[in-house]
Amino acid sequence: MSEPSLLPMFPLGMVLFPYLAIPLHVFEPRYRTLTRDCLDGAGEFGIVLIERGREVGGGDKRFGIGTVARIVEAAQFDDGRWALVVVGTRRIGVTEWLTDDPYPKAMVQERQEGAGPVPDEVRERAEREVRRALMLKAELDEPATPAGFELADDPEVAGWQLTGYAPLGPVDQLRLLSEDDPELRLSRLADLCEEEAAVLAFRLSTG
Repeated sequence: MSEPSLLPMFPLGMVLFPYLAIPLHVFEPRYRTLTRDCLDGAGEFGIVLIERGREVGGGDKRFGIGTVARIVEAAQFDDGRWALVVVGTRRIGVTEWLTDDPYPKAMVQERQEGAGPVPDEVRERAEREVRRALMLKAELDEPATPAGFELADDPEVAGWQLTGYAPLGPVDQLRLLSEDDPELRLSRLADLCEEEAAVLAFRLSTG
């Protein structure tokens, strides 16, 4: 296991998965400072889900599992705000939260993935259940990733894409992010999406 290292942290009300990209609008002064420091350095910070509280103003309680975000696009507005695009690179666990001055920081360790390929039947079931849930979301005219998305050829990347595209809430997403075994992660993803699809189908049937 790797030694803990210091990392700037950006607690959010969402989960970032490895290999997936998200846009960020950075307006709070402390995170503007974080952005500048990251751009002047390695271009990376950690994203963790907020357990309780709000993103703005501090005082939030944070979960201890997250993902390293690498800045791939950055544009600064005249008033100092930033528009970022970040991509998840690797999972981390927080070993110690440090001071929030001038922005949150933590000592983190990289989470290792379990070894061995995921059986085809597990991956195929996860893909089938994710696409089914997304199609039902579309029938309900609710925002979601289009069910016809294409997956990467790399099985590891494709597994994380399925996890990120699934129409699940942040707590379920965090449970999947916390799972070290890729086969078990995709099995749980399939179970969660099957349950979500049943709820969506019931809503459709009742109008």
